[in-house]
Amino acid sequence: MTANLSETLTLLLLEDDDGDAFLVEELLQQAVAPPKIFRARSLQEAKTKLTSKIQCVLVDLSLPDASRLEALEEVLALAPHAAVLVLTGLRDVHVGVAAVQAGAQDYLVKQDIDARLLARAIRYAMERKRADQTQLRLVQAELIAKENARMQRGLLPVALLRTDAIEHTTRYLPGSGGTLAGDFLDAVQTPDGAVHLVVGDVCGHGPDEAALGVALRIAWRTLVLAGQTDDTLLRTLDALLRAERKAPEIFTTLCMATITPDLQHARMRVVGHPPPVLVRDGAVEVVEGAPSGPPLGIFPDAEWPVIDVPLGETWSMMLYTDGLIEAAVGERNELLGVEGLIDLVREHGAIDLDRLIRHVGTLSDDLAVVLVSRRRA
Repeated sequence: MTANLSETLTLLLLEDDDGDAFLVEELLQQAVAPPKIFRARSLQEAKTKLTSKIQCVLVDLSLPDASRLEALEEVLALAPHAAVLVLTGLRDVHVGVAAVQAGAQDYLVKQDIDARLLARAIRYAMERKRADQTQLRLVQAELIAKENARMQRGLLPVALLRTDAIEHTTRYLPGSGGTLAGDFLDAVQTPDGAVHLVVGDVCGHGPDEAALGVALRIAWRTLVLAGQTDDTLLRTLDALLRAERKAPEIFTTLCMATITPDLQHARMRVVGHPPPVLVRDGAVEVVEGAPSGPPLGIFPDAEWPVIDVPLGETWSMMLYTDGLIEAAVGERNELLGVEGLIDLVREHGAIDLDRLIRHVGTLSDDLAVVLVSRRRA
């Protein structure tokens, strides 16, 4: 019966006996699509031929330079991508079972081999290898997801606000890539009654950037609660960024605001960051004078002047990362931009985070948003 190999595979036959090797090669030539076969007579010779092109390895465990499972262990280490099929003699069936337990996909007794059985064993070994790799990727994805969730818990703190006079809303959404990024946000209230807000964005994506975002957020919160809300805070964050970043080109933008205890005034520093959106008495605008200085981590002698913002009696203020204004909208997939964001808020008549995000649709970058509003008396 014709061997059932319908795709041309690249195999390595690790066999020191010329007669056994000839038999295997002859049987495989009966396949519908005969495989391309490389031969190695020793483990040392196999090391030079186990390239990424090898899809399946047929291993005889009785080699001149390796004892039994030692050869298998070497093959598994050198070609983790390839399926491994072990060849044994009648007296070594127990070794074949041990080989499968050690990582081989299957084993065959040489005396029982025919063309059909050999082709089927190779095909099944390939499928088992694919299944093993798929399972490994699923486990790795699950571990990464758990790590990402743990990291995101650090990026999303519990707000320390003790006032009912302010309504506080946040959103944190990953971009279309779904990977971790360095966006962060926080909100705390100090004993004097002032409310402090921050939204920041570490450039880049990945666990290193996310970890740096967590470090900066915790440092910001610690400094604010210790009473450092002036230039000392930003210079400390700048020093921390320079010490913790993995590469000198990593920088961070952020916007932070301190709302006075009477809730009628805000002091802001916009550090290379998009300007906050402000709604006062129904008028929608961006905070003028932003940014008030460059991002952290670029200039060692940078300064960040304070932007004084009168709020009045009724107001809402939104701090956000650039994932919101860099989203592609409309039929032409044009970037929303700051002006487009202002137009949307005016169209909606107020800052409704969920409605804004629904309108924007798929985000190309991560998004962190803090919205604070003074509650009506």
